[in-house]
Amino acid sequence: MSASWIVLIYILGVVGTAVVGLLSKWIDRKVSAKIQWRVGPPWYQPLADIIKLLGKETIVPEAARKTGFLLAPLVGFAAVSVAAAILWAANIDPEMAFVGDVIVVLYLLTIPAIAIIAGGAASGNPHGVVGASREMKTLLAYELPFILAILCAIIAKDNTFKLGELVTTPAVGVWATAGTVIAFIVAIFCIQAKLGLPPFDMAEAETEIMGGVYVEYSGAALAVIQLTRAMMLATLPIFLVTVFWGGFSFQSWAILGSILKYVVILVLLILVKNTNPRVRIDHALKFFWFVLTPVAVIAVILSLVGNPL
Repeated sequence: MSASWIVLIYILGVVGTAVVGLLSKWIDRKVSAKIQWRVGPPWYQPLADIIKLLGKETIVPEAARKTGFLLAPLVGFAAVSVAAAILWAANIDPEMAFVGDVIVVLYLLTIPAIAIIAGGAASGNPHGVVGASREMKTLLAYELPFILAILCAIIAKDNTFKLGELVTTPAVGVWATAGTVIAFIVAIFCIQAKLGLPPFDMAEAETEIMGGVYVEYSGAALAVIQLTRAMMLATLPIFLVTVFWGGFSFQSWAILGSILKYVVILVLLILVKNTNPRVRIDHALKFFWFVLTPVAVIAVILSLVGNPL
């Protein structure tokens, strides 16, 4: 593959994911407004918010560690951009996938949370530090069941670590299929926490810690954070569709089915967000460690029964 083609895929991945993410953010806000008997914003509102923030001054607190505080949003944005590019490449042409790209994407999708932990801790604000602490605990809670859920799909689809082969390989056997269905449900809850959506928005919690990890961010830095969160809202459902649901097809009418897969996951996330109150951090940890993790282990066992290593 030529360097120019790699650069083109990266640019298309970033731009395409940003567009899909901002539209998804609008759908989220619009559906939430309808549930609450409000009109909701126009379709261009998420983009308008980012443009407005880019025109405002970025204020750095005196007590902040400036390098870490300003670098954190850029690191998170870069990580989700590369992850999106890898996912788009694997779906557009499965032959472009490389061995272990699933592991690379998993790693990259963890970096935005780590970056915002570093940014909140570097803000010098007590509320930001509390938010960073909560984000760190939540990250340690949901990553294990999320990785186990992805492992189920890998086992069920002939033990491959290539996204391109996960797209083209069906699950083997009834037990393996049952394991991937359970794993998919576990993954939905995990990405709800990865996105910082209710009921797992403890690190932000405006009514408790005034935005937590984001409390001191403003201007362009906050715009980058908002764009990163929008891109994560697009990238994580795309990742689930790629791993569990046969990926995306861009041929003829099949593209409508691909869009429907994405919309189904997005609607599930929005419904969970609007029907559950924020949980306490200790309740979230117990839920992920003592409920989702055992369920994910059962899903792995079922996948192994259906397709032994």
